[in-house]
Amino acid sequence: IPEAPWYIVEGNDKKRARLNCMDHLLQQIPYEDVPHEDITLPQRVFNPDYERKVLPPELYVPSKY
Repeated sequence: IPEAPWYIVEGNDKKRARLNCMDHLLQQIPYEDVPHEDITLPQRVFNPDYERKVLPPELYVPSKY
């Protein structure tokens, strides 16, 4: 039905199929500029005593390539 159409995504190349699907879905949304005030950020404070902690290995995504 027109209110709930089905689309076919060719899937011979899965990476491109996913990207094409995302692109198609995003193209269906009517975007328009949203008026907003300019954002001003404060000056960044440098802390020489800061030391980043080591992250546990379970937080890393394994590399496949």
